Amino acid sequence: MRVSKQATAENRRRILTAAARLFREHGIDGTGVDAITEAAGLTHGAFYSQFESKEAIVAEALRLVLDESRELWARDASGEEKSDALERIIDRYLSRRHRDSPGAGCAVAALGSDIARQPKKIRDVFTKRLEESLDILAGLVPARTASRRYDMAIQLFSAMMGALILARAVDEQALSRRILQTVADGLKRVAPS
Repeated sequence: MRVSKQATAENRRRILTAAARLFREHGIDGTGVDAITEAAGLTHGAFYSQFESKEAIVAEALRLVLDESRELWARDASGEEKSDALERIIDRYLSRRHRDSPGAGCAVAALGSDIARQPKKIRDVFTKRLEESLDILAGLVPARTASRRYDMAIQLFSAMMGALILARAVDEQALSRRILQTVADGLKRVAPS
């Protein structure tokens, strides 16, 4: 039985969405094709009709979630007040909601160490999308040169990501909240006002 183009596209989207969530929750190596197809409610045949390998789904799922994150930051950055946009990004990123939703959150924080061990194809996707996101942040920070703005964006994102990772890792809620709040407050002090 032949599947319509619309059904094929919907199946692809279901597989990508399930894979992206599972990769962020369990890691790349901790997520197999079986888990992805089960979460998507599809068969292995449906998976392999869309993706030639696990590496292909990792690259596509990573592209999807990094694009979504970049688009969210771009919407925040499109307003008139750059300082307000940067504060919104910091507050959303370092929120309890983001901390408590790794399957829907930042792929960089969830998968950064996994990405370093992946094939070039996956690292290329990651690198390109990270650079694009850093460009958005760089447009929101004050500095005289583009190079300095980009360096500041690297510092900001690295601090946010590190705080999120630590806040997720500790088993004490008070410390977790303190990590998020302390880093957010510190970053907002150095952000433009």
